[in-house]
Amino acid sequence: MATETQVEEYPRKGGLRTMPFIILNESFERIASYGLGPNMIIYLMTYYNMSAATGTSIIGIWNTLSSGLAIVGAIISDSYWGRFKAVALGSIFTLIGMIILWLTATIPQLNSLSCSQFQHVCNGTTALQLAVLFSSFVFMSLGTGFVRPCSIIFGADQLEKKDNPGNQRLVESYFNWYYASTGISTILAVTIIVYIQDRYGWQVGFGVPAILMFLSVLMFLIGSTLYVKVKPKESLLIGLLQAVVAASRKRNTSLPLTDCDDYYHWPLESEKVMPSNDFRLEQVESLKALIRSLPMWSTGFMIFVDMNVFAFSVLQTKTMDRHLFPHFEVPAASFSVFLIIALTIWLTFYDRVLVPLLSKYTGRPRGLSPVTRMGIGLIVSCMSMALTAITERVRRQRAIEEGHEDNPSALVNMSAMWFVPQYALLGVAEATHGVGQIEFFYSLFPKSMSSVASAMYTVGTAVSSLVGSILVSSEDWLTSTGGKTSWLSSNINKGHLDYHFWLLAFLSLLNFLYFLVVCRLYGPDNDGTSRSSQEADEKHCDYRLLPESS
Repeated sequence: MATETQVEEYPRKGGLRTMPFIILNESFERIASYGLGPNMIIYLMTYYNMSAATGTSIIGIWNTLSSGLAIVGAIISDSYWGRFKAVALGSIFTLIGMIILWLTATIPQLNSLSCSQFQHVCNGTTALQLAVLFSSFVFMSLGTGFVRPCSIIFGADQLEKKDNPGNQRLVESYFNWYYASTGISTILAVTIIVYIQDRYGWQVGFGVPAILMFLSVLMFLIGSTLYVKVKPKESLLIGLLQAVVAASRKRNTSLPLTDCDDYYHWPLESEKVMPSNDFRLEQVESLKALIRSLPMWSTGFMIFVDMNVFAFSVLQTKTMDRHLFPHFEVPAASFSVFLIIALTIWLTFYDRVLVPLLSKYTGRPRGLSPVTRMGIGLIVSCMSMALTAITERVRRQRAIEEGHEDNPSALVNMSAMWFVPQYALLGVAEATHGVGQIEFFYSLFPKSMSSVASAMYTVGTAVSSLVGSILVSSEDWLTSTGGKTSWLSSNINKGHLDYHFWLLAFLSLLNFLYFLVVCRLYGPDNDGTSRSSQEADEKHCDYRLLPESS
């Protein structure tokens, strides 16, 4: 059997007093990291003479790597390092990456000479310069891979108390507040950090995120003596492989039921998990928990594909009146702020207003089950795509009527604020579905796999990015065959972005139907509330009587 997971037991460890250190660590990290993304393409084109396509590809690989490494970071955290060490080292890796990136903007030898749009001859970028640049991306990706899946669960570790079942309400509320804090951090990143880069240049624009990341590391380490630190188990990967081998060897074995089979205990810090009748090996149950989560996990891909429309949305809003006030114009690339604002407002409204009301009627401490919230998020994202298609059809028709069919950069007499509702709907969809999905995985998995539960959400975004890229490429190729104008033409007045959004709405609807099928497969007793509500009266039995698993 695997070595039992242990928790350092100190009566005065953890609690609400640790929350400022954990949330500030994550908030500063997100402000610093997200503030680098929006303008990165401009930096690569200016300082490294990259084409827009090459720069975009590099940024895409960087984002995919950051999301994909989350599952690696989660496994290492759960199996070897523990969550405290993973968050601490991940934060340091991110800081190193940001310092290197700042150095590329500060030391002339680390970048090629800047080229203005009027320059025809530019110095080439050397292999050393690219190596330094890419090393900064790698360090930041490694840091993100450890921090993102572990930080939120590390915070939950501080609040969970087995001797106080009512504390579960505090843990679940923490998830919402944590998610809301990340929304606020993202707003600050895409507004203030981007403004600093535009106003004061790259040295200051990259220096400020590096300073914020230093503060992130400092805040987390200052609270070190206050944390509850859950120690790692034996390697999770080895355990799962052992489960596969054991399942193969004992596939024809029939085990008799005993009086103690009604309850099965994971290691000491875990919740009770009911074993199946075929195997009673701990690793088998870990493997089954992971496999059971995959269908529900796959239902979340489409919502992130829907969110990968911002490149097209920028082309749309650039051709429209973006004035919010007479003397204030919202940048075309900043409309995603409305999504983040809606996300943050909805989380706060749901947690403080709807939960108390709904809990009276549903009997659930969180109002609605995680699965129900996930389904609502999928429906709302479908509505957002349909609304976007309708708005784009109106915009395109008006552009043609005004004689702008051959001039995609011409300003259409239409307010860009017509696109705010669909951004708001997407924000509500992500908030409802995202928090519900994390809570569902958190309840489905044993405590020893908690970081994996969080990482699956992050890895899902990476898979969705790949699915979205394949969809866009295929759509562009299919709709442009025979010399026809592609739906996704650079001239959006000749293309048909409205058809593209209707396609996304249709696929989102199909995905929701798939979600309903998956819910039927899970059954009524697997709605994501097992960890918080499934409590039973334990029978007194000797667990040594259970059949040997080896």
